Amino acid sequence: MDAIWANKYRGATVEDLDPPPALSTKLTNPISNALMNAYERDYTHLTVVSADTRGLLGYLNIPRLKELLKDGAVKDSDPVEKAMQRFRRRGKIYRIITMDTPLEDLEGFFAGVGGSEPQDFAVVTDGNRRFVLGVVTKGDLEEFIKRRPA
Repeated sequence: MDAIWANKYRGATVEDLDPPPALSTKLTNPISNALMNAYERDYTHLTVVSADTRGLLGYLNIPRLKELLKDGAVKDSDPVEKAMQRFRRRGKIYRIITMDTPLEDLEGFFAGVGGSEPQDFAVVTDGNRRFVLGVVTKGDLEEFIKRRPA
């Protein structure tokens, strides 16, 4: 399967997807603020960081957030913490996705290759996982394939 992916991407990396800069929100920010920021930039995911350490804690899935608001599970005045999805770190192997990650590895990450669960998006960090550089989605990868000549 690696050979098929390698031929499809021809050496391209996450950097070739040209991911937009990450947009993070804090646990204590109101949901309305996070939603407005996501709409302004047409983002489907926002990372959630600690106000003190700027450490990555989880994310907001904007389509899921809209459902929670519609169902009345959260209000737009509630803090982001009530609607965010936390990263589960215990017992999980953390796959580092950087700008240099080959796209075939990213596709494998999205597909759940290597025993992990399938993912809809990836947080792109520096190699030391100190800085969030961007977020890429399965849709970004699909668009790249469509745009790239065969």
